[in-house]
Amino acid sequence: MKLVVKLGGSLLECPAERARLAEELAAIARHHQMVIVHGGGKQMSQFLAERGIESRFVDGLRVTSPEVVDAVLKVFAGTVNHELVASFVAAGAKAVGLSGIDAALAEAECLRQDLGAVGKIVRTNAELLTLLCSHDYLPVVACVAGNREGKIFNVNADQMAVACAAGFRADLLVFLTDVEGVRGPEGVISELTPAACQHLIQAGVATGGMQAKLNAACDGLAWGIGQVIIVPGARPGVVSSILRGEQTGTRLVRENAIHG
Repeated sequence: MKLVVKLGGSLLECPAERARLAEELAAIARHHQMVIVHGGGKQMSQFLAERGIESRFVDGLRVTSPEVVDAVLKVFAGTVNHELVASFVAAGAKAVGLSGIDAALAEAECLRQDLGAVGKIVRTNAELLTLLCSHDYLPVVACVAGNREGKIFNVNADQMAVACAAGFRADLLVFLTDVEGVRGPEGVISELTPAACQHLIQAGVATGGMQAKLNAACDGLAWGIGQVIIVPGARPGVVSSILRGEQTGTRLVRENAIHG
């Protein structure tokens, strides 16, 4: 099986949590081809605040000035990426730190002029991921992209995970989050189709970060990813439980694949 795991939120902040996740995921990577994608928004906001740079958001996306681009490289592709790689190496994995800039892994274009250097991924070149995984390396990809003219873009980590998973032809994309799954009026919803996701968004049930995650997940299904699952990353062994077929979190499937 080929899988992509996206890490975000508080899972990246706590050294003990990083070490636990690295142990669990490194064990899985010994038997499956795996790619890790990560964000680091909280660390980014702290880094900017310490330097007197205000974090501004429009429609949930960080406005990315030249000063913020510099921080994106230092935080996402620097500190956060290398802390994760170090944790995976300590867990016995042959982890390799990357960003979307490396070998033009993720090519992007400007999403909107008012957002500055926020990128929309337009092409994924997953040959490097395939090459590394085929030799038992574990790629750890930061949410930074580029273009053929050398420009650097800040990219939403969920969208980066979807783009990597689609280019890598992953069977499964797992979002490890700070929540139990997608919540509806009666609690966590076990299974959703893209149409049901849009209903939750239009009804104002799924907003903010969850809205962005659902939109990214629906894009992933449309681009050929087999399944997308949103699960609580703080739950020990959660990815292994998914691979065993146990129900946890929220599973997103194509319209014709809903389980009855």
